[in-house]
Amino acid sequence: QLQLVESGGGLVQPGGSLRLSCAASGFTLANFQIGWFRQAPGKEREGVSCRGSRDGSTFYVDSVKGRFTISRDSAKNTVYLQMNSLKPEDTGVYYCAAKSTIIRLCALSESQYNYWGQGTQVTVSS
Repeated sequence: QLQLVESGGGLVQPGGSLRLSCAASGFTLANFQIGWFRQAPGKEREGVSCRGSRDGSTFYVDSVKGRFTISRDSAKNTVYLQMNSLKPEDTGVYYCAAKSTIIRLCALSESQYNYWGQGTQVTVSS
């Protein structure tokens, strides 16, 4: 059974850091495009960052560029989202998603992704 499980969310003060993890079971993340999405209260879910299949390209939306970093640990079959200099507007439920593809370019179109995690809450507040 293919499954994604996020962890690492929590409450952090503005300017702080968190590292989200997305652990996969039932498949090898290296052969999948991975996306991180978030949904703030009362808002639609939006894409944050993605990484292409086989360690392909990475992409960040402007609002997180320079602050967030997506990476992968093949030994742990886990993808991470390192989030630094967090702002209150980064608050939301963060989801990882995966799409089986050989394409090394990535995109943040939700409809492309086949598998989704359950989400982890990130709250940035003083």
